[in-house]
Amino acid sequence: MAEDMVREHFIPIRQRELLALLLRDIGGEKAECDQLRRLHSLLASVFHHEFHSLLNELKDHYAPFDPDLGSIHSSAPPAAAEPFLERFTFLMERANFHRLTLDEIKATANGVSAWGLNMDVDFGIFEMLEVYVRGDTVGSRPIRHWYRFWRKREIAFPKFTRLVLLVKLRPSKRVPAEIDTTRIYLKLFKDIPTMDIEMLFPGAYLKMPAFNRVQLGSSLIGSGAWIAYNLLHEILAIARFSSNIILGPAIALLGYGYKQWYGYQSTRNHFYLRLTQSLFYQTLGSNQTVLSVILDEAEEQECREAILGYYYLWRHAGATGWTAAELDTFVENDIERLAGLKVDFEIKDALSKLERLKLVRRAGDRLIAEPIDAAIKSLSNAWTAFAIVPEPRTQ
Repeated sequence: MAEDMVREHFIPIRQRELLALLLRDIGGEKAECDQLRRLHSLLASVFHHEFHSLLNELKDHYAPFDPDLGSIHSSAPPAAAEPFLERFTFLMERANFHRLTLDEIKATANGVSAWGLNMDVDFGIFEMLEVYVRGDTVGSRPIRHWYRFWRKREIAFPKFTRLVLLVKLRPSKRVPAEIDTTRIYLKLFKDIPTMDIEMLFPGAYLKMPAFNRVQLGSSLIGSGAWIAYNLLHEILAIARFSSNIILGPAIALLGYGYKQWYGYQSTRNHFYLRLTQSLFYQTLGSNQTVLSVILDEAEEQECREAILGYYYLWRHAGATGWTAAELDTFVENDIERLAGLKVDFEIKDALSKLERLKLVRRAGDRLIAEPIDAAIKSLSNAWTAFAIVPEPRTQ
C-alpha cells in the first residue's frame, strides 16, 4: 500500500468514469485515446463473458436451495450445497467483500445504534450463517432528542456500505412453521450501522428498551399496589362481606392488567414497525437477485483492476517496467490524485489477470506492459474464441 493505513480493495468508481479519468490523464493524444478505448471495450467484453459463465454456474448450484424456486426444484441434501458455497465464496472475494467470523459477528452486534433496536439472537438456529461486508466507513444521520427540545443534530456512526447475509436455518420455535429450512436464504443490504447487524438475522426477538420496560413495569406495579391496598382496606373494614365487594376490585385489577398487556403489545409493535421500515429502505435484493447484483459488481471490479494495472505500466513505467511494489504505490497515489479516492490496489489479483490475458510480461522481478497494439490483438483473439465456440446454456 502507498500509506500505512487501513484501506479497502474495493474501487468505488464506475468503469466509464474511470476510463474518462484515464483519457483525461492522456491528454490530447487522439490516437492513444482511441487505442485505450478499444482496449477497455475488449477487456470489459472478455470479463463479461467469463462472469456470465460464472453466473450460470452459480444459478445451477443454487437452484435446489433457492426459496423462490421451491415449487420447481426439490430440496437437496446439505452436502450438495458445497459446490455453491465454494463458488459463492469465490464471487464475494472477486467483489472485494470481507467475510466476518462468528466471533466478529457477535462482537460487532454487541450494542445498538441510536436508530437501531436491541435484538436477542439465538445463533443455535443457524445451520449456516455467513456475513460478508464491504465499505467499513463512517456515516451520519439526523436525530432528535426530547432533552434537546427535539432539535435535529447529526450523529456519526460506523457502518457497512454493503452487507450480504447467507442463512440456512434449523427447525426451531423461533422459525415460523411455513419457512422451508432446507433452503438457503440470501439478502443484500446497504448502509447498515455496524452495531445493528443483529436486526438483520431471522429468528431474533426484540429486547424492549430499558426506558420502556421501566415505564411499563412501574406503571403496572404502582397501579396494582393501589388496587391491592383498596381491596385489603375493604376486607378489613367489613367483617362480613359479600362476593360483590371482592368482585369489583378484582375486575378492576384484571382490567388494568389487560390494559398494561395491551400497552406492552402496542409498544412492541411500534418497535417492530420501526424495524420493518428501516429494512425496507436498506434492502437491495434477495436470493437469486443477490447473485446477479454481486456478480455485476465483481465483474466491474475485475475490469477496473486490470485496466488500471495495464494503463500505468503502459503509460508511465517505460521500457524497463516496474516492480509490483512500485506499480502498487503509483496506482494508489495517482487514483488519489485523479479522483480523491484512497484505495488499497489489489496488485496480486490485477497482475494475475494481466498475465493470463497476455497483456503484461515479466523480466525478472519487473513487469513490462505489452505494446497496446499487441495487447488489443491478444484481447481480440480471446474474444473471437468466445464468439466461435459459444458456451452451451443449461436450461
